[in-house]
Amino acid sequence: MIKLDQFLKFLGIAPTGGQAKLMIINGDVKVNGVVETRRGRKLVSSDQVTVDGKVFTVEDVIQ
Repeated sequence: MIKLDQFLKFLGIAPTGGQAKLMIINGDVKVNGVVETRRGRKLVSSDQVTVDGKVFTVEDVIQ
């Protein structure tokens, strides 16, 4: 498992944890099609994260 804010940093979408936090709080991130505002949300391999219309499956990114 990985936290949502860490996942955004890993992808390079957010260069810092602070920027990841702002993206999440502002409602710019969806998990499984639903806006997620908890930066500590734990993701599992089957979760899909959407940012700026791009969809990332956790399993495809973290191996």
